[in-house]
This record gives sequence, C-alpha cells and structure tokens, in this order.
Amino acid sequence: MNLKKYKYNFNFFNWIKRTELVELNEINTEDDPIRPELSNDFRTSSGRKIFGLKYDGDIEGVVCVAFTSDIPETVKELELMSTSEEKAKIAVAYTLWSLKKGAGKKIMKELLKHLKEENSLDSVMTLSPLTPMATHYHIRNGAKLVKINPTTQNFEYKV
Repeated sequence: MNLKKYKYNFNFFNWIKRTELVELNEINTEDDPIRPELSNDFRTSSGRKIFGLKYDGDIEGVVCVAFTSDIPETVKELELMSTSEEKAKIAVAYTLWSLKKGAGKKIMKELLKHLKEENSLDSVMTLSPLTPMATHYHIRNGAKLVKINPTTQNFEYKV
C-alpha cells in the first residue's frame, strides 16, 4: 500500500524561532480570560506594561506586568504597589494568555529573558487566580509556589 505524505502549512519550530516579545500600548481587554475588567489605562499606568508575543504581524500571546517592591495579594495591592522599573525589585505578571498552542510558555520564557537583560530585579512573581489551570501552567513552566492568598496565589520564576 502506498501512503501519501501530507505537508502541513504550519511548522511549530519555525514559528517558535520567529516570534518576538514586543511592548504594546493596548490590547482588547475582552480577550483576557483572567482579568478582562482591567482597562488599558490600568495596564499601562506608571509601573505597568503590556507585552505581546508577535509572529508574522499577529499577537499570539499577551502578558501584563507590574513593577513593585513587594508581593501583592490582590489587584488593588498591585495597583497601589506599582512603581517605576528603576525602583522596583519585583516584576509581577498578573495576567497571561495565549492565542496559539505553545505561545503561553514561549511568552513567559521571552519575558524572563527580557527582564533579565533590561532590569536588576530580585525576582519575577505572579498574581495568579486560584485555579488548577494556573497552578499547572506555572509549575509546568518551572515556577515555584510561594504563597496561597484568599483569592490569588503567587508563584516565583527565577530571573
């Protein structure tokens, strides 16, 4: 029997290599499955940034980061603790999502690389929801659970 070989238009390894981390001025907040209620003004206020994983002109993943000197337990604390990157000791990823398989892991890897090159931070933490999905994602990507709060959890990534 002669089996036909199928060619796929999508090469995963080529895609991974050709992505880049970019800073964004805004996103469609309704796409955020974790914190859609947070406006673009909140996400880009002093001490906060939005990063996207870009491939062929499209954004494949998003992560929002706040720079702080302490570990927040709530979004309100994150808001009050946000400070300039120069003064911050911690980068806090408070929402992250992907639009393509593999983009979530890749954007976190690129974010850690970027923060290591650009800042003198002590750590990269998360302000994650108390969900099994968030827990599995962070542990699978090398983070360590450091604290469980009433409505959130904090994971730490090595810089």
